[in-house]
Amino acid sequence: MTQTFDITAVRAAFPALALTDAGQPRRYFDAPAGTQVAGRVMDAMRDAMLHACANDGGAFRTSQAASAIVDAAHAGAAALFNCAADEIVYGLNTTSLFYAFAAMISRDWAPGDEIVLTRMDHDANVSPWLQAAADRQVTVKWLEWDKETFEFRYDRLDALLGPRTRLVAVGQASNYLGTINDVARVCAAARAVGAISVVDAVQSTPHIAIDVQAIGCDLLCASAYKFFGPHAAILYLSRAMQARLRPWKVRPSVEAMPTRFSPGTPSFEAQAGTLAAIEHFAWIGSRFGGAAVDAPLRQRITAGFDAITTYETDLMRQFLSGLAAIPGVTLHGIGNANRLASRVPTFTFTMAGRDAPAIVQGLADRNIFAWAGYYYAWEPAGVLGLRDGPGAVRVGLSHYNSADEVTALLAALAELAG
Repeated sequence: MTQTFDITAVRAAFPALALTDAGQPRRYFDAPAGTQVAGRVMDAMRDAMLHACANDGGAFRTSQAASAIVDAAHAGAAALFNCAADEIVYGLNTTSLFYAFAAMISRDWAPGDEIVLTRMDHDANVSPWLQAAADRQVTVKWLEWDKETFEFRYDRLDALLGPRTRLVAVGQASNYLGTINDVARVCAAARAVGAISVVDAVQSTPHIAIDVQAIGCDLLCASAYKFFGPHAAILYLSRAMQARLRPWKVRPSVEAMPTRFSPGTPSFEAQAGTLAAIEHFAWIGSRFGGAAVDAPLRQRITAGFDAITTYETDLMRQFLSGLAAIPGVTLHGIGNANRLASRVPTFTFTMAGRDAPAIVQGLADRNIFAWAGYYYAWEPAGVLGLRDGPGAVRVGLSHYNSADEVTALLAALAELAG
């Protein structure tokens, strides 16, 4: 049976939310840059370093414990992405993984080949491919977005792709505009011309259920520190794509997954922490999403995201309504309350007569945490003319934020607007 989303219970799962400074609570609205960490993540990482402090693959107890962490962490990531455990690669972060795979994927590119990038993506899903294209003298084409709807110009896809297209890279949710993109449509277009499709799911993974089977991509990546876990990343690499790639690695390294695309010893504690972050979604699903506690992990995860989406939609509606009442504010993203299913709760805005750094400093003075700048969203900030200078303010809502916190944020913004 589905239960009411108990924000008090959810917040209790995050130790940092109880911290205060001189009696003033900390209000975290910086989630798009990195979320707070669930307590179960900290416990799992400590346990790993205490009970599994060894390399994996050995006969002794701590090594066997490390091996068990690797197996469980890959199975958990597979449940999160809806793929097989041998299609998961762990790495430091999404940027590092995309750079590593750009080097492998681009080896057979030649002058005259083409790739398609977007003007909406975080630069982690632009620069690796852009630089690989420059090295191989490959033509770069761009998928633009509409400044009125904040959505891609999907009608231009067919004209961008052709028989020489080798790769299409796209983000599932914008870290600048908040738009949730139709990545399945983009990947289908790439597949139709035999191109590799790469999806950046960093901003979508904290908010919506990821399904690589439905998306139809070749690679998809997300960073755990953006979904309540440690500094680590997980990448889906389809079996078909694995067969096409030849990784550089040390000679004794085995050809089998999960080590085939991992050039050195991984952080077992980070893998344990990532699994715990994934289990947090499952806990939400069992506690508030109506999933049985003994249901398969994937089922509990998707139920968790159903509950999270419902709760965060209410927070978005509250925030957008309050922001619209503040004079001089321009929201750079979808603001229509009827289109909230088309965005994640990441909001970028400017305020007439106020520099973004001054606004976030004013928020920080009130112990409210947010960012100013362009957040590595080089292309979308450039489209809006906000790449240079003070940039824009970005706040992100998460399922651990309360309605009272949103009220406090809006009150602070109204004060700063004068």
